[in-house]
Amino acid sequence: MSHSTPANSTLAAKLLMPLKWLDENLEKVIILISYSGMAGIIFVEVIRRFFFGLQAPWSTSIPVLLFLWLTWFGASLNVKKRTHLSLNEIRMRLPYKGQFLCQILDAILWIVFGIIVIYFTTAQVKIAHFNFATVAGTDNIMQWWFYLATPLAWTLLIFRVLQNLVEDCLRFKRNESFNLSPAIMD
Repeated sequence: MSHSTPANSTLAAKLLMPLKWLDENLEKVIILISYSGMAGIIFVEVIRRFFFGLQAPWSTSIPVLLFLWLTWFGASLNVKKRTHLSLNEIRMRLPYKGQFLCQILDAILWIVFGIIVIYFTTAQVKIAHFNFATVAGTDNIMQWWFYLATPLAWTLLIFRVLQNLVEDCLRFKRNESFNLSPAIMD
């Protein structure tokens, strides 16, 4: 028989803090790094081109590839916050059980679509990896590093969908209203 002491609870809470932080901030960190990298490259290269007539040959390729990381992890963040496109005006007019069924249907559709995306984009990553495809204008920066963003972000997106589904099921069980009008600026 094990006994839980306050010290054990405190230790467990401290050990879980990094995971909680990661759960709350992973997409934001990836978006910030991607956006900063894109903006930094573009800013420096515009200055170099305008003032010195120079431009790195990869300066138009890498920002576009960083955009993959920005957009797909941004999609995951929007699913997490429930700020993605949805038909909430219609849902809000449905009876409570209809709202819940729509939440379940959403989750199923997101998961099915996500599995399809992961399957086909993983194949693209493998092709780029096996062919040693490099980013245009570089000798050793591999394309697959950037293409990996899509299956990784969609895996995280599916995880966020499942988190939301668990939350929705608990809300339904407690007979609480669903979060159908999220705040975009949270």
